[in-house]
Amino acid sequence: MEIINKALEFEQRPMKFVTTSDRILASREVKSLILSLNEIYKQTKDQQIMEIMKRLTAIKQKIEKRLKGFKVPAA
Repeated sequence: MEIINKALEFEQRPMKFVTTSDRILASREVKSLILSLNEIYKQTKDQQIMEIMKRLTAIKQKIEKRLKGFKVPAA
């Protein structure tokens, strides 16, 4: 259950993404974790995994909300 440990570790990190590229990398990482957990959940139907996925999804939404706030002007 290495994926679960990675997910819990990501959840405990301070959410201080200073640059846009940090936010993009964090968003991709959390998306990957959610998808991996979803594959495990499909097989086991463990409610604890579902709760972890819900918390990670909330974090992902906050990161993406912050990303969408920055509009790059067209050149």
